[in-house]
Amino acid sequence: MLRNKDILELKKRFKKESCTITRMCGCYVDANKNKVLELNENFLNLEDEEFFKYLDIAKKTLSGTIGNNLLELHFASEEEEPGGKQQYLLGLRESGLKNPELLEHLYDRIIENYDAVGNYLILVFHDVYDVITKTSDDLKIDESEEVFTYLLCAICPVNLSKPGLGYRADLNRIGIRIQDWVVAAPDVGFLFPSFIERSTDIHSLTYYVRDAKDSHRDFIEVALGCSAKRTATEEQNTFNSIVKTAIAPIIENSDDMLLEIHEKLNDIAEDHETAMEDLVIVEPEEFTLTTEIIKEVFTDSKIPDAAVMQIQDHFTEEFSDKPPIVRNLVNEKAIEKKNKEKKEMKLLEEVASLRQELKDTQQENAEKTEQIKTLVNMEAPLDPEEAKSWSEIFLRMKPDKADQVKYETIDGQKYLMIPMEEDEHINLNGVEQ
Repeated sequence: MLRNKDILELKKRFKKESCTITRMCGCYVDANKNKVLELNENFLNLEDEEFFKYLDIAKKTLSGTIGNNLLELHFASEEEEPGGKQQYLLGLRESGLKNPELLEHLYDRIIENYDAVGNYLILVFHDVYDVITKTSDDLKIDESEEVFTYLLCAICPVNLSKPGLGYRADLNRIGIRIQDWVVAAPDVGFLFPSFIERSTDIHSLTYYVRDAKDSHRDFIEVALGCSAKRTATEEQNTFNSIVKTAIAPIIENSDDMLLEIHEKLNDIAEDHETAMEDLVIVEPEEFTLTTEIIKEVFTDSKIPDAAVMQIQDHFTEEFSDKPPIVRNLVNEKAIEKKNKEKKEMKLLEEVASLRQELKDTQQENAEKTEQIKTLVNMEAPLDPEEAKSWSEIFLRMKPDKADQVKYETIDGQKYLMIPMEEDEHINLNGVEQ
């Protein structure tokens, strides 16, 4: 199985001090599929500026996500027979790119089957990697485990630079700059053989595609002789199309329903991954979607049974060659966005609730303040005449103090009992006690 660590091990060598690429060949093709230019270079003899630009292209051809931009493709059985495409690639590898006829055959096969609009450049690198033995804890031992000899092919669009103003040194003025044909990052490419678990696998190649929405299935099968495989993005888009075709006529907002289905698939995938972790399986099998899982996903949903059966039938027909991996079908970005929106909405609701509580508290405090101002005025002395109009005995105190006042009868005489703290004072008719 293709692993990130194997890809990274190869890419780490694409540096000036550790690069061992022996030869680079190429063919520049115009929009009419004519060969405009061919090149054949000793790679290590290139000028530094060219060397690093070509090395960047090699790195790009081994970039991206495994299962989406990088696919492990296996040759059809007949292609491993004499005269098959795998046998041809083995011969091209062994020639070290020094056989013109084999190179021309590769260029012709790509030109015939690669569907491109505009000009492009085919590049082929030949490298020999002396794989150093590693211990179980990934420490290197200074001895060779095997020699990995491989080809790395990249197909790069060549685009005309954008028009604009620039300094024209030939005219010593600012004018329309000269447009150039510029080699862009690779669109597709492949590594042959695959580098699997630090070893050569001649039965497969590692295929690169920049745009995971289109893996160029025809190119894979006809030009490379491998069984086509969908990228994770293609699997998700195909599954989404199957579901939306079935539910769109009966569900008003099919996008929301589709996202709910993704959330359920995500939960199922997480449960499976947790179960695999508990079983401590080093290399668990791929968890693929089945019609039974589809039925489970649509349980308790608003989708009629007839629509669910339609989805199951179309799924079986579309993925008859290989069922998709459940994890590939989950739109994690959409789920993350939805969860973020939920959190933001909850936060807004909490803020609104706190603001209302604050408003209520402020209102309550304002009311209490008015009561205190009415009942208690510690700064102004009591007007005796005003007091007479109220009662024979008039007391003013804070509301919390008033709650402590008790009435008691002692020896037949009524008393008003007011508990006092050490730091409290009495103002009796304007006189401090």
